[in-house]
Amino acid sequence: MTRESGRMRRIIVAFLIGAGALAWHGAGLATDADLETRLILAPSGALRAGLYPGTPTSILPDAGSGEPRGVGHDLGKELARRLGVPYEPVVFAKNADVLAAVKNGEVDVAFTNATAVRARDMDFGPAFLEIELGYLVSRESTLTTPAEIDSPGLRIGVTAGSSSDATLSRDFKHSEIVRAATFDIAIEMLSAGAIHAYATNKATLFEMAEKLPGSKVLEGRWGIERHAIAIPKGREQAMAFIRQFTNEMKSEGVVGAAISRAGLRGATTSPAE
Repeated sequence: MTRESGRMRRIIVAFLIGAGALAWHGAGLATDADLETRLILAPSGALRAGLYPGTPTSILPDAGSGEPRGVGHDLGKELARRLGVPYEPVVFAKNADVLAAVKNGEVDVAFTNATAVRARDMDFGPAFLEIELGYLVSRESTLTTPAEIDSPGLRIGVTAGSSSDATLSRDFKHSEIVRAATFDIAIEMLSAGAIHAYATNKATLFEMAEKLPGSKVLEGRWGIERHAIAIPKGREQAMAFIRQFTNEMKSEGVVGAAISRAGLRGATTSPAE
């Protein structure tokens, strides 16, 4: 092979590699990430998504297929796909542990209620779903509306460290706040009469009600949660990608499909932004 023919071969090979890369990129989706965004959002090479069990907003087992379900799980999987990195769900016992992991950079994303207090420790994209906040009461309860809850002598359960804990601890004037570490412990407390009602988003309350025969979710609400993608502080350069991804997930019906697959009740896709 002559020097000239060898040079020409290298040019052809380089051209074919470049053309293949362009073709691969062109076949991608609108939110396919560039290398810089990929390195910011998934610095370990995989997308570590913080999740917690017991609620369809995050992750639940699917006894039928064996594949986990949950809005957070599904959105994390799609985000990893569009970033072009492996998906690595990291499941914690409770949401407070997820929030701590985001703050410390131990996970790359979480899917949780976006509040002003939490925004001090992490950055949020636009809301992707909204859920009513309510109360679960046991079969024996005579409570019928949220307006009756803040009354002398009542003990109201919340998840320790949750946004419900922060809000009701501040707003209640008469009821006693009782903190539970997990949803299963809260169910035991309701069953034993240790608390008169339990407060959180209705998606979780409906899941809990299925484990406590005769219990009911009260009509009406005391607030609304707006769930959004959270990322650790210091990764602001990737926020434009998170915003675009979230808006496409809403407009393309991915959030709605995740809500349906998870059996999430009391929730709607957030309006476009």
